[in-house]
Amino acid sequence: MDFGGFSGISDGSDRTDGSDFGAGQETGPELIGRDRELARITRLIGAADGTADGTADGTGPRVLVLTGEPGAGKSALVDRAVAQAVARGRRVLRVRGCEGEQDLGFAGVHQLLRPVLAGVDRLPAHQRDALRHALGMDRSGGSSAPDALTIRSAVLTLLLDAAADRPLLLAVDDAQWLDVGSLDVLAFAARRLDAEAVALLLAARDGAVPVRFDRDFPHLPVGPLDRAAAGRLLDAQPRPPQGRIRAQILAQAAGNPLALIELTRAVTRGPGGGHLAPYGAFTRDPGSGDLATHGSLPLTARLVDLFAADLPTLPSATRRALLLVAAAGTARLSDVPDVGGPQVWEPAERTGLVHVDGGEVRLRHPLVRSAVQQAATFAERREAHLTLAAALAHEPDRRAWHLASAALGPDEEIADALAESARRFQHRGGHAAAATALERAAELTPDPIARARRLLAAAESAMYAGHPQWVGEIAGRVTTLTDDPHLLAEASLRAGWSLAVTLRHDDSLAFLLPVAASMATPAPALALSALGTAATPAYNSGDPRHRHEIQRIAGLLAPDPDGPERVWTHAATQPFSDRPRTLKNLAHAVDTLPSDTDRTLPALVTLGGAAWILDETDEAVRLLGRAMDHLRRAATAGANCTVAQALALAHFESGAWGAARAAAEEAFWLATEAGADNVAVGSPLLQATLRAARGDHAGARAQVADAVRGRDLRASRSLSVRHRHALALAALAEGDHETAYRELRRAFTDEQRPAPVHYHASLYHLADLAAAAVRAGRTDDARAVLAGARRTLAQPPSPRLAAIVHRAAALLGEPEDAEAHFRAATEDPAASRWPFEHALARLDFAEWLRRRRRATEARPHLTAALETFVRLDARPWVERATAELRAAGVAVTPAAPSDALAGLTPQELEIAQLAAEGLTNRDIGARLYLSPRTIGFHLHKIFPKLGITGRAQLRDVLGRLPNAD
Repeated sequence: MDFGGFSGISDGSDRTDGSDFGAGQETGPELIGRDRELARITRLIGAADGTADGTADGTGPRVLVLTGEPGAGKSALVDRAVAQAVARGRRVLRVRGCEGEQDLGFAGVHQLLRPVLAGVDRLPAHQRDALRHALGMDRSGGSSAPDALTIRSAVLTLLLDAAADRPLLLAVDDAQWLDVGSLDVLAFAARRLDAEAVALLLAARDGAVPVRFDRDFPHLPVGPLDRAAAGRLLDAQPRPPQGRIRAQILAQAAGNPLALIELTRAVTRGPGGGHLAPYGAFTRDPGSGDLATHGSLPLTARLVDLFAADLPTLPSATRRALLLVAAAGTARLSDVPDVGGPQVWEPAERTGLVHVDGGEVRLRHPLVRSAVQQAATFAERREAHLTLAAALAHEPDRRAWHLASAALGPDEEIADALAESARRFQHRGGHAAAATALERAAELTPDPIARARRLLAAAESAMYAGHPQWVGEIAGRVTTLTDDPHLLAEASLRAGWSLAVTLRHDDSLAFLLPVAASMATPAPALALSALGTAATPAYNSGDPRHRHEIQRIAGLLAPDPDGPERVWTHAATQPFSDRPRTLKNLAHAVDTLPSDTDRTLPALVTLGGAAWILDETDEAVRLLGRAMDHLRRAATAGANCTVAQALALAHFESGAWGAARAAAEEAFWLATEAGADNVAVGSPLLQATLRAARGDHAGARAQVADAVRGRDLRASRSLSVRHRHALALAALAEGDHETAYRELRRAFTDEQRPAPVHYHASLYHLADLAAAAVRAGRTDDARAVLAGARRTLAQPPSPRLAAIVHRAAALLGEPEDAEAHFRAATEDPAASRWPFEHALARLDFAEWLRRRRRATEARPHLTAALETFVRLDARPWVERATAELRAAGVAVTPAAPSDALAGLTPQELEIAQLAAEGLTNRDIGARLYLSPRTIGFHLHKIFPKLGITGRAQLRDVLGRLPNAD
């Protein structure tokens, strides 16, 4: 399939037509009032290869997002960036979003990559096949949908290959009109450009910046021109306006460059040539000579009217050709039927509406398309879409959309065509495009019940695409179409799911709990699904009312103690109740996992979550890791963020801190793309906790502040507790025990008999609270907290919780009881599965022993604790354990400095560690979803950073550095 659009790859000697658009000389015509923006763009281009105007070491930001209102000059800045890159010998790939292709999966990627599509066949076979399939290049089709992660990795590999000879600039304009699949690919690549010879410049409208680029990359607002710059722009026009009309233009344009130019053009075509027109805004057709004043209109509406002002003066054939191009949403004339020859376009070119060259018709500005369509009657627009549909019989997806645009009302045949189109999108992994098609199909479906079912199908596809807000919007429309209890329950389930990943826990449960209660008898499977979904916001909320209601409804369902959803629901709401029985049910559910992927995936997620809550941490890592593998293959990025966060927490607790950091970073990016603010807050909190544990207390506090800014966590008790723990660990790392105690104390209620703020999360910080209390002189208060916590724990607790409580009791209890508690906390072999907590207990015990002149007994505990802290790179505790060992009479050799390791990016470190283990480039690429060539490219950058010349030296070098895990 040819998606059309314009694209180009260019350098100083070889240009395609696409890259010539707006390129010109590097200096070019002056962009008035944009010095700041141009300087930032110059730094972006220089950063890709570390030139003096970028950064000396090539580590500057590789991504810049231009934002501004329509007409602010974003496209002009992108054009100038392209011109500058070409003049300096850079390679350029560019894409411009197109409204007409917004619903076609991967249309933007196709436009971006057209100049380098010949390189697809040089990709590794699995990446080649996936990318060919996604771009419609594989005419033979395939048996299964392509893997979304492989598609994204294939594009990244292709881009890095294009940048192998010289730096590459990716120029993306009108990103708000790119299809969702292409935005996913661009965001994936953008997050992996650190230290690469690639820069990405992306422009999008204010208020329509794609969520993938909304807040997580550097933004450069392209704001209105100040009055002085606006005046200079007016003076640069062929016939500068004067007097009152000039003041009116300045006021009406409000600094918008395009409005300044277009209003001036409109005025100078009227009587008086810009001098005699009355004061005020202008009618729709200033060229007609009627410049009567009227009330002000919104700026965008005025601009649209101005873009259409020349249309009535054009020949009918030209207006029809313009409408066909606008409706087609493509610049390629070969894609637009029956538009006539060059003479048809000449009048439009003379007015400056379009520029025709190289088989493409380029509109003066994207708003021209909207203006042309708005100026046409519905009958004219419908005739254009029907003409296009007739010409696109060989492209059923585009044909279906044009037929849908021409529909006069409900039409089952067109709705069926869109539904078939949706199935094809799903087959290719384009769940967002499928959801869009199904949503429009529902609008055209005559029967309300069938329409409701299609909306529910659209909501499901939107869920798999990872867009919870969209899911909620679609599900909300089902309630107006049917009284069918089952369909309404399904809609509420989808609506509840859409809120379950946010901080709106009560709103989510308001949908889910009534579904579970009402469907317990007529549809127990649906009720159990609702309960399983409800367990997540109930856990995050921590409100006992929600847990009690879930337990009550669970009692209405037929017994199914071994089912995954039952196990998860019980673990999430009653984590300390009848632990042996719950563990038995968990083991049985794991042993009897269903074989088909559709059922295995949710089971892995729910059972992995249950294992984490029950402190079966190793099992949680295994199950959630398998779930992540399934999710990547299924392209269900929306669910990834919650699973990635749970996996990150399990990795952190098990001592795999490097893996925890990587999973937390992935969770954060996925959450920001999906609008899952629960994870978007929780993931940075975990990253901040890791920073604190490794001694970066200032960075940890800054990351915590950024994560919770503007968020009210009072109704999200689990996040509130994690927030306090991150700040407390930062204080402990700095030696500020009073602040650490104050923060940890807020994980428990301020009552005469303190209780956990969160029934589960709070309890895991008892030992740290006790340690801070001893050093801050707050032991009496801490004893009351410990006593209250013990009352909430059933027996027997998990080995982890038992060790935590014993450590707290040893620190806070009577001296004669302390040793027994310390030994219980340190000598249970099971407790070593949580290495950081275990090492802290051994350190506390050793300090207690040394103060009682039992240094010989303390030394083994100190040595073991130090080894763990060094392995984890927990620097504050390395220093503390080292000092204790020296005080115990042991000479300690300082650890080798880790400056070389600090110079590696997280991805480079992971690659280096895998290579040191003996994995080949192909093996490493398979694990990281990168090509072997890309792995080799990274290794050749890693070697000089570590001061070595080949991979044979990696094991020795990394062996001298603190292990990231």
